[in-house]
Amino acid sequence: MYVRGVRGAITVERNEEAEILYATAELLGQIVAENAIKPEDIASVLVTVTQDLNAAFPAKVIREMQGWELVPLMCALEIPVPGGLEKCIRLMVTVNTDKSQKEIRHVYLNNAIKLRPDLSKAAN
Repeated sequence: MYVRGVRGAITVERNEEAEILYATAELLGQIVAENAIKPEDIASVLVTVTQDLNAAFPAKVIREMQGWELVPLMCALEIPVPGGLEKCIRLMVTVNTDKSQKEIRHVYLNNAIKLRPDLSKAAN
């Protein structure tokens, strides 16, 4: 078994709690589905947001998901690089898995596809 990082990102249109929480749940749901991840296989989840998103802690919605109560979560701010993608939520899910690095499916949604077009479904 290996420890792998599964990356993902999504953008939102507005700095509103409901939109941030919905987008976080959507992104995590797709990461979990595409990689057949169970909460008990997760070592931790690092959640970052750009500085223009401060209406909610994205980890809130993850903590409320069935079976995710014990998964260690941490929120942080992205480095504010000039010209960087705005209104972006990123996840780094550290998981115990038998999958090889090439088998891991990273997920980029909405404008976040720009971050890694080579890994997004649009590129495949």
